[in-house]
Parts: sequence; C-alpha cells; structure tokens
Amino acid sequence: MSIPQLTQFRIEPQANGLVHFVFDAPRSMNVFSNAAIAELGIFADWLKDSDAKGVVVRSGKSNGFCAGADLTELAEAYEMIVAARPEERFDIAFNHFFPLSHAIRRLERSGKPVAAAIAGVALGGGCELAMGAHYRVLADSPRAMMGLPEFAVGLLPGAGGTQRVTRLLGVEAGLEVLLKGRNYAGQEAVDVGLVHRLVPEGQEVAAAEAWLLSSDASCMQPWDHADHVPATHADYAAVIERHRALELAQMLGHIPAPLAILDCVELGLMQPMDGAIRAEMSVFSGLITRREPRNMIRASFLGKQAFDKARKADAIPPAVQDAATRAKVAVATALAKYPALGTAGFAKGIPPVQSRVARGYWAEGIGEGAAQARQGLAALKSALAPIAAELSDDERLIFDHMLVREGTVPAYLGGSYGILDEDWG
Repeated sequence: MSIPQLTQFRIEPQANGLVHFVFDAPRSMNVFSNAAIAELGIFADWLKDSDAKGVVVRSGKSNGFCAGADLTELAEAYEMIVAARPEERFDIAFNHFFPLSHAIRRLERSGKPVAAAIAGVALGGGCELAMGAHYRVLADSPRAMMGLPEFAVGLLPGAGGTQRVTRLLGVEAGLEVLLKGRNYAGQEAVDVGLVHRLVPEGQEVAAAEAWLLSSDASCMQPWDHADHVPATHADYAAVIERHRALELAQMLGHIPAPLAILDCVELGLMQPMDGAIRAEMSVFSGLITRREPRNMIRASFLGKQAFDKARKADAIPPAVQDAATRAKVAVATALAKYPALGTAGFAKGIPPVQSRVARGYWAEGIGEGAAQARQGLAALKSALAPIAAELSDDERLIFDHMLVREGTVPAYLGGSYGILDEDWG
C-alpha cells in the first residue's frame, strides 16, 4: 500500500513493523493549519487499511509536540463565516472546523494502537491529538507539558478536548484545565491520568514503541469498550451549575467561552463519544460566530505577536505609544461619566442577556444599566475614533494590544477595534 506524500507530517515505516507519524510542519512551531488537519485525516484513513502494527505519533521538532491551532487562519475563517448570510453561518462553521475532531476520532478508531511520544509542549489541538492516542508517554522535562488554553482567546477546545479531558481526569479536574488553563507536566500528569508513563527526556519514543509491541497494546479507548456506559446528567449536573454560577459572578457572562465550555461538558458527557464530539462542535460553531472570540484573537494573539516583534526590535512606533497614552486618558474620562461601565469586568453590575452563548452581546440587554452601558460605549467610540484614525492598520494592531495589555479596554472588546466596529445606538 503506497504511503501518502505529505507536507506537514512524515510517515516513517520502521523495521519492527511500526510506523512513526511525525509532525514536522514547514515553520518554526507545529500548529494545526488547514493543511495539517487535512493530512491528519488522510493518514487516519491510510492507517486503517495499512499493515502497520501500530503508530508512534511524535514531533520532528525539538521545541514542541504541537502548540495548537493556526490562529491566523482561524481569524480568517471567522471573517469568512460572518460574511455569509446569518442562516448559513452555523453550517459553514461546523463543516469548516469539524474535520480536526473527525480526523482524531478516525485515528483512535483505526483499529491500530496509537501511542503519543510527547517531548515538548502539547497545547490546544496538540493536547487533543495526544489524548486521541491510546497510550501517552511524556518526557520528564519542564518543556514537556499538556494543556487546553483556548479559553484565553475566547474559544474552546473543538477537537474533542472538552470530552476527553473530563473523561480522563474527571469533571472537576477536567474543568480546572478547561476553565483555568491548568497545564500538567512531569509526574503530576501521570498521577491525574492524563499520561500513562513518564520517562527521561529522549526515551519517550522507545517507551512508546515498547508499549506498542507489548501484549498490553490496545486499539480501544476506555470510552469505546462495549460495556462503557456514559455518565448520567445527574452525576455531574451540580458541578456544572456551581461552575456556571462562579463564571457568571466573575465576569457576568461578558466572556462567553467559559459558559460554552460548560455547555459542551454538560451536553457531551451523557453521550457516547461520537455524539459528544458533535455536541461539542455544535457549541463551538455558535461561539465562533460571536464577536468576543474575534476581538480576543485579534488583540490578545495577533496584536501580541506584532507588539512583541516591534518591542524586540526596539521599534514600537512613537505614534502608537502616544496614541495609547492619550487613549488611556480618553477612556478614563468617558468611564467617569458612565459608572455602569465601571472597572470590574468593564460592566459592573450589568447582568448578561443570558448564560448561554447563542444569543446577544453583553450590552444588548434591557433595563437602565444596559442602556447606560451602551451610552458609555458610544462615548468611548467617539473618544477613540480620532485617535485610532491617526494610525496605519499595522500600528492599530499594536495599539489595540497595548490597550488590552495595560487594562485600558478588556480583551473581549478587542481594544479600539471592537468598540469602533459596533453601532452602540
């Protein structure tokens, strides 16, 4: 059977009958680009019909296993989705983003045992890929860690992460990873059940191969055994409601990602895995069409990249520095006139429209507080518009990150970008 020719991965047959599936994208760090996602699916389909005894999934880079999604492509996908008619956006989002989840699922259901050898960071989609393996070996190194930090850019793990981490670690520990960015490394990762074995750095591939060639090797995940019974809603409903109440108390629902994560766990754990990952993607598809993730990706990730590059070169434009200083004063002046905006979560005392993510922006509620918030945001728009207009697009990206970085404007508003993009009426 011919070996597929790939550009993001390498397929390396071994003399012992195993195959190494090597993530080695043509860039400095492995990330799940659209090309990498397509190739993972191609490999999963090839593996099912191959004569390989098993697979070691490893990185071809020394700096990490996989750092997650290509957020630049993700931002482009957002623009593509919201450019479509509203009634088509959900289907477009689901069809665009589900292939990674589907590919990982096909890999773990290929009928061949899969072991992940993790020698560096496995975050986001990298962690999801590793959890899709039947056996996980982690190098005993401070550089080797696993986690799901998607909430930090207003998103959720959409490739089965909300489902596998809560099944492997339990609901409480899984929510620590999903809602608080808890990473696991070293013996702690073994103790909680995220990985099976910890080995000295450099021995992870040999340990993965040893398991694959042993009588212990299995091509079946715990949740795929015939006698596996999904949890009942009553088993974990109280935990979900407690965390939902905490999230609403902290941010009043203004950042929808944590609430969407809780929805994924609540809807998914009671289902077999095939239904669970589709429930997760349904919630993800609603979340990705919202403005908050777009704003957070732009200001907290793309803007940070531009800011860090400029700062490293000692080349942050003076015009941007001056604009950020003036914007801080302008925002403080506007906030002083609209106490409903306040400083706690930028909307002190204003409840969200509802706790679910499917409807409404946080300032679209009814009542005096929400009306005052809209008036305040309109005032911020008037104050920031002339300042932002002085900057080029590249300068504006750095400027907006600086506004978020310095606490002038919250990330979910995207600096000036999200504020100026809205009609606050």
